[in-house]
Amino acid sequence: MRFLPKFLSAALAAGLTVTSLSAATVAAAPAEASPLRFTTAHGTFAAYTPGSQAVTYRPDLVPSGARAHVSALSGSRVGTTTVLVISGLLPQHEYGAHAHVNSCGATGDAAGGHFQHVPDPVKPSVDPAYANPRNEIWLDFTTDRSGIGHATSIVDWKFGERRAKSVVIHETHTHTNPGHAGTAGGRLACLNVGF
Repeated sequence: MRFLPKFLSAALAAGLTVTSLSAATVAAAPAEASPLRFTTAHGTFAAYTPGSQAVTYRPDLVPSGARAHVSALSGSRVGTTTVLVISGLLPQHEYGAHAHVNSCGATGDAAGGHFQHVPDPVKPSVDPAYANPRNEIWLDFTTDRSGIGHATSIVDWKFGERRAKSVVIHETHTHTNPGHAGTAGGRLACLNVGF
């Protein structure tokens, strides 16, 4: 949990006082501010079985046994900060990663599209006005020589009733050009995250 100080620093910078901490919710003062929500999820990638926490669809690029950890802090005065740490991947390789609307399933398509704070009325969303790192949670990373990667996303909005349910690892870094915005190649793996 070495990334927790970043979350606490964000809360303190917003003038909040953290009064309790759990894996589900961080309560904050003053009373008129909405509570901070802290979420954490981790898993070891393996082939899909019902109830899997972490699934690999392409073991050649996300090997069975690779591990991922996602932490997110969300609140009205701090927005949403999400941190991904992953190990056991190919060394010095570029990957894309995004928060998705559905939980992981038997195929990468089960996770649905990217979670968007302001949903694009056109699906699939490839318009940079909607498919961008301010409206979505993008966690692209490049692994080091040991196959370890990490990324941080900071957006100025918090989750409401609609919430992302997973983080999907993609084949390439995310494209930003019109007609391809938000695309990052095939879906390689998925981790369930209760944002």
